[in-house]
Amino acid sequence: MSVTSEASTSWKGSLTEGSGEVALESSNQGPFAVNWKARSEGSTSVTTPEELVAAAHSSCFSMALSNVLAQNGTPPESIETTASVTFIPGTGITGSHLNVEAVVPGLSPEDFATLAADAKANCPVSKALAGVEITLEASLA
Repeated sequence: MSVTSEASTSWKGSLTEGSGEVALESSNQGPFAVNWKARSEGSTSVTTPEELVAAAHSSCFSMALSNVLAQNGTPPESIETTASVTFIPGTGITGSHLNVEAVVPGLSPEDFATLAADAKANCPVSKALAGVEITLEASLA
């Protein structure tokens, strides 16, 4: 069975003067304000496409890592992942940095790093971002 998720954006005005709203249609969340100023300069109150990509990447990676750890016979107690997606105006998205800390009883730091690298390489969002550099910092709590 396939699942299709939907989001929609309503935009008014030019790129630099305009603004819009993003709604997560599948989960009925939002709307969230978006605009060029937040995207090109940063904001703590307006989202960006890159923040939404970071949300997708951190959640997908956490799910993939949880699965890899369980398949290894070492299911995690907890996983905390942050994805930092970099955008350069005029260039685009240039990378995603994953920083993960997990509680995994009975697993060595070396084995955790290997399994985290596997999850990074095989998570569907990582595969979708194959055109940019994806880096990883993985540590056990």
